[in-house]
Amino acid sequence: MALDLAAFITDLKAHAVDHGFHVHDERHFIESYSLGQAWEVDLHPEEACNGPLEMLVALEVNARSMLGFEDAVVELGDEVADPEGRFVLPLFFKWALPPLEHPPDLLVLATDLAGVGRTLLPIEVSATDTFAAVTDAPTRSLLLSGRVDVSMPDVYLGELRLCDVLDRAHEASMWILDHSTAWLGEP
Repeated sequence: MALDLAAFITDLKAHAVDHGFHVHDERHFIESYSLGQAWEVDLHPEEACNGPLEMLVALEVNARSMLGFEDAVVELGDEVADPEGRFVLPLFFKWALPPLEHPPDLLVLATDLAGVGRTLLPIEVSATDTFAAVTDAPTRSLLLSGRVDVSMPDVYLGELRLCDVLDRAHEASMWILDHSTAWLGEP
């Protein structure tokens, strides 16, 4: 019995809409050599339709883990349990902003976002400095990423509930959006 990840992504998009997100696009990639897969969904809070926040939810699938899970289902039936946490899929929430005129202090930003995402959606903060020329000042862009491990048995049995995670992602999105006006130098 196969794990229906396409249905999971469809349900995730519908669930995201219920939690205040607007879905724009979806992509599915299959790596031909390893048979690894990735789904990407472009979305953002309904309040951010006109930018500047870009948001992406990505599910990455390792073919070996998925085949191992399917073997366990064949062996154990619907009673598949995963006490060791072997059968998980990483679900990423990624936020990006255009180059910032007044970038925040990264340590303060990471601390603030830790309070927003809490332990349910830990958010990593990174930045990229770009130089147009050697003599020019750098422009800084922020990259923010949160990761949640999704249980394959819960996806298989239709028991996965991501309400709390989606609420945290929406709260983090709104927090970033509220603070981005100062970082972008907008009035």
